[in-house]
Amino acid sequence: MPVVAKDVSPRDRVSPLTEPPSNFAAVTKSDTDELTYVVRALYVGGAGDVSVVGKDSGTVTFKAVPAGTTLVGRFKQVRSTLTTATDIVAMW
Repeated sequence: MPVVAKDVSPRDRVSPLTEPPSNFAAVTKSDTDELTYVVRALYVGGAGDVSVVGKDSGTVTFKAVPAGTTLVGRFKQVRSTLTTATDIVAMW
């Protein structure tokens, strides 16, 4: 059964969206499993394409993302198909 991302709330002891992220985790790319939480940003450590699924939208691929970039948005999945970037860190 695929993993489904939970949308976090302040009661889950996660900082509100107006504050900087306070939780970080290395991302495991997957075409079936969602992230543990809906995250607010992704740090891309190694350059490449990043294919994501948004919290309330479909799939989009950010092309040619430079190393050291932070992608801001509400993401629930980083897909392995079409994602060539490496060392991706989720922030929420």
